[in-house]
Amino acid sequence: MTTQTPTIRPRMQLRYRETIAPQLMSELGYSNVMQVPHIEKIAVNIGLGEALENANAIEAATKDLMAITGQRPYVRRARKAISNFKLRENNPIGLSLTLRGDRMWEFLDRLISAALPRVRDFHGVSDEAFDGRGNYSLGLTEQVIFPELSFDQVDRVRGLQVNIVTSAKTDAEGKRLLELLGMPFVRK
Repeated sequence: MTTQTPTIRPRMQLRYRETIAPQLMSELGYSNVMQVPHIEKIAVNIGLGEALENANAIEAATKDLMAITGQRPYVRRARKAISNFKLRENNPIGLSLTLRGDRMWEFLDRLISAALPRVRDFHGVSDEAFDGRGNYSLGLTEQVIFPELSFDQVDRVRGLQVNIVTSAKTDAEGKRLLELLGMPFVRK
């Protein structure tokens, strides 16, 4: 007889299941738990236009993104050549990855509780970056706000794009979900 070790769920996922989902269910008037908005995935992207001149940019950005997310990113390549940008087909131009499950919850927890408060002159994130279907996009100007990265180990400060995809039907539902999860929106 084999014994399975109990899986430890990320703390934000537990908080979502135990307190946030029931609260959203009552606030939004849903009769079924499956109707409650939840986070489906988080996509993280880095654009690397500098990779055309600096061959080490891809490796350095890959190392940084792996440290931040715990997952290896996919190298995005140019689909067609653009002579004005000195870009050839198949040149590496960025990195992207999609987080789901426990890694997604851990990343979101670190983003909200550790990384965003480290942004210089931080007053909150904009509440106008929703796409009309409850998904939220957040652009970060520097990757060194994540505690996993040391400023001494980073070769160059790079920005990254974080897209939080929810099952919310409207922006108001998506915003309320992220507010309850702790996303620090700007108070107006």
